[in-house]
Amino acid sequence: MNHYYKDYLIKPWEEHHRIPASEVIRSVLAEYGLGWEPDGADKDVLQIEKYYLASNGEFWVVEHQNQVVGTGAYYPIERGQNAVEIRKMYLLPQVRGFGLGKYLLQQLEETIAARGFKEIWIETASVLVEAVKLYESNGYKPATGVETARCDRVYVKKLGAGLPEFSMIY
Repeated sequence: MNHYYKDYLIKPWEEHHRIPASEVIRSVLAEYGLGWEPDGADKDVLQIEKYYLASNGEFWVVEHQNQVVGTGAYYPIERGQNAVEIRKMYLLPQVRGFGLGKYLLQQLEETIAARGFKEIWIETASVLVEAVKLYESNGYKPATGVETARCDRVYVKKLGAGLPEFSMIY
């Protein structure tokens, strides 16, 4: 599974991406005054195999000229019905504003829907203004029950409403 958006390549995480992906996330958090939590909210980034691959989730990296410039991931969760949580959707400042974030979100949603999940949950922080705007403009509705300390917003989107049906035409 590789997706191309302009001259960006979105592809599955591999072990050699561990440090570059964590650096992208750490630097974006710092940009917004949020802390990198390797023993807390960010331990999943250092243990992709355990948190994503072993749980039937996926972790993607976004590359530009062979450099990791963004990340996006999801894994199944207990909350909701047949639900996943989109996590670690981060883009470096120099690759924002070109529609890449929206494209990445749409690719995650299509993959999640094709795998039969019915709900997508996302937690974020109000200071991540662009992220909040992206989610709200793409059909995510405010919900309650934030589980991550540095986040103060949680959203949910029910699939099947507003997403194309994946059916065969005979």
